[in-house]
Amino acid sequence: MLEEIYIAGFGGQGALSTGQLLAQAGLAEGRQVSYVPVYGVEKRGGVANCGVTISDRQISSPIVTEPTVLVVMNNLSLERFESAVVTGGLIITNSSLVESPVRRDDVRVVSLPAYQEAEALGDGRVSNNIILGALLELTGVVSIETVEKSLYEVLPRRHHGMIPINRKALERGAELAREYKKLWKKEVTGIYNHSA
Repeated sequence: MLEEIYIAGFGGQGALSTGQLLAQAGLAEGRQVSYVPVYGVEKRGGVANCGVTISDRQISSPIVTEPTVLVVMNNLSLERFESAVVTGGLIITNSSLVESPVRRDDVRVVSLPAYQEAEALGDGRVSNNIILGALLELTGVVSIETVEKSLYEVLPRRHHGMIPINRKALERGAELAREYKKLWKKEVTGIYNHSA
């Protein structure tokens, strides 16, 4: 198993904490893990990207240049990184903020209204975990249960009161992803035609 995941957004959107949760959960499950954050100079609104590699084998390079999974939280990130995804890879977009369509037809695409879904749960700040829950369901890279436990390691103690809503966000994201999996299964059997 090898997943090279690139998460791209602006500061304050949770891209880095999403990567930290994945990395922590990978370590907890005994996998080989690398986590490389990329910060902009601005405190909020600047670049906030990270690459996370999770593997059963030794990782040759910690830098993610050809992601198997790309998570984008804004239009600029989609424009910049869409072409880097491997053929057959997965692109997950936060459609609450990403209006541009994915132009490639050789990758799987999941567009989730993550902010609206998070608001429906009671707090828009957990939209990154809507996306993370979907990623976990679609890839199986680590279990959702391990990520939920990792919230205690990654979130500062002063934010532990938000763990219940973060768990709900992870579970909601997984639920939304299961709908995509049903569509993909129908697509393979010829029942569902995405272009219709």
